[in-house]
Amino acid sequence: MSVAFTKEGDSEAFAADLLDRPISTHPNLVTPRGLAQLEEGLAAARAAYSAAQAVGDVAQDRTAMARATRDLRYYSARRASAQLRELDPTLDVLQFGGAVTFDRQDGRRQTFRIVGEDEADPAQGSVSYVSPVARAMLGKAAGDTAMVAGGEVEIVEITAG
Repeated sequence: MSVAFTKEGDSEAFAADLLDRPISTHPNLVTPRGLAQLEEGLAAARAAYSAAQAVGDVAQDRTAMARATRDLRYYSARRASAQLRELDPTLDVLQFGGAVTFDRQDGRRQTFRIVGEDEADPAQGSVSYVSPVARAMLGKAAGDTAMVAGGEVEIVEITAG
């Protein structure tokens, strides 16, 4: 048996054993935008699965089928467990789906929207409701302070996000 043949077999075995995407143990809270993103992810996973099946020669591209199957399981589970949360407009404190602007002691001003785990993207200004930043600020109002990353921050503004 050649080494090249052995590696190909190992690669196929790896594709068949592709690990599932981890699913959080926290409640799957979602904003309306987060719910739409889950539905888009589920539709894309269904399309990828159908495309992988349509190829007909699953042995030829086991990785694509394994990835499509894994993503389909993930998005199906996340969509099924999604709990839509909308902002309560009568509250003037930071709540799930809202945005907070705060000043750090070093003079930096940051704004984050508090969202579900699948929707979170700190580079785009959104953090998960289970993140330390969100946990420190949820329920607080403009003018309040919170401890974030070992330093005190002052909340400047709370918006609907």
